[in-house]
Amino acid sequence: MADETVEGEPLAGLRIALPETRQLDVLAQMVERRGAETWRCPLVSILDTPDQEAVRAWLGRFNAGAMDDLILLTGEGLRRLSAAAEREGCHEAFVTALAGVRKITRGPKPVNALRELGLKNDLTADEATTDGVIATLREQDLDGRTVGVQLYGEEPNEKLTGFLRQEGAEVDTVAPYVYADESNREQVEALAQGLVRGELDAIAFTSQAQVKRLMDVAKGIGMQSAVVEALNRLLVVAVGPIVADRLAQYSVGVDVMPEESWFMKPMVRALIERLAA
Repeated sequence: MADETVEGEPLAGLRIALPETRQLDVLAQMVERRGAETWRCPLVSILDTPDQEAVRAWLGRFNAGAMDDLILLTGEGLRRLSAAAEREGCHEAFVTALAGVRKITRGPKPVNALRELGLKNDLTADEATTDGVIATLREQDLDGRTVGVQLYGEEPNEKLTGFLRQEGAEVDTVAPYVYADESNREQVEALAQGLVRGELDAIAFTSQAQVKRLMDVAKGIGMQSAVVEALNRLLVVAVGPIVADRLAQYSVGVDVMPEESWFMKPMVRALIERLAA
């Protein structure tokens, strides 16, 4: 919470909702020490998929050299695959196979995850979105190639997989993690009600799963339209274009987003710059 020691800081007087889970304390400290008061409401958690057999089977095919390309949509997904390979005793084979395929990344986070394994990507999406990946791959000959796709959570991304098949590629997807509810429903309902009552000045979304959870709960209590209206009245902050696209699906505009580095620290910096302007 904000206190007297942060008066005069760039975010002083701002009450901001934080739906983040994994790095909630880190994000809260970033904004609180700049004067903001926070409403902490972690909306989702990330877990290994319960279908570990499917992950093991995919790793077996990948390590055997069955794929020509691998599309990495998230850094989380690559880290989960790496951890699964470690558990299965095939991590060295996984890294070797990974080094041998063409690696296409959607944004900076999978690039960082590759770097942790001592590897680099081969193609970077024009924009860190599904459309950006598709635009990049339109320039490539995919006919007859087998393309692995590491999915975002359990989202099948039929737009991307459909494009790949249309281009003549075989597609082999893997979903190494799932999103699960984190805050109990009553806490999320309280956040929705607080938004509608005008008790917040801003909200900072760091994943599209957070947006979906809030909207699903709001819909369940008959408040989705009111929450959308409330969000469009306050300052909506998004960590990157994927989150912005999900908000746009609910007709919610984004007021603040980093221009190119889609992480929490640049997001907070963009918020400070917006308020200063």
